[in-house]
Amino acid sequence: MSENKNKEFENAVKIMMQHVGEDASREGLLDTPARVRKAYEFIYGGYKEDPTEILKKALFTTSNDEMVLVKDIEFYSTCEHHLLPIIGRVHVAYIPDGKVVGLSKIPRVVNVFARRMQIQEQLTEQIADAIMNTINPKGVAVVIQARHMCMEMRGVEKINSTTTSSALRGLFKKDEKTRSEFFSLINSPTGTRY
Repeated sequence: MSENKNKEFENAVKIMMQHVGEDASREGLLDTPARVRKAYEFIYGGYKEDPTEILKKALFTTSNDEMVLVKDIEFYSTCEHHLLPIIGRVHVAYIPDGKVVGLSKIPRVVNVFARRMQIQEQLTEQIADAIMNTINPKGVAVVIQARHMCMEMRGVEKINSTTTSSALRGLFKKDEKTRSEFFSLINSPTGTRY
């Protein structure tokens, strides 16, 4: 970002602090505008990444046609309505059709979309569609379970409430057995971590 854009952002942070009643010139807050700018650059880094390119870099030929599940991917995002955190876990499964993707790429794709201003429902759809459209599997399933600080810190103030959303594609939508296997696996206790 240009130096002018950086200063513009930092001045906006100062104005926000003053608006809520804080003294932006006090010792503890002198460097806060620059720290907030740097934090935002990281938190919203998903705008600068292409999930399709991430997935394409690690596609491998396979004869496997059984479900691949990456469970309990921790994530954070930001509610686009209040700019407050969304914190949760994502479960992603797909059924290969000649290609598998490197396992680390699935959490990376989650991060690309999570590190944008979001609503959970759209985040769920974006992850599923990126995998479906890039890997071309027989099916994709994504479930997100998350806490929304816009519901906990303000508004209805319902602490520890969880929102669950799902996106099912291909066999996961069409075949009851496949869908049941997926939900059984993501709801089973994880047990010992290796």
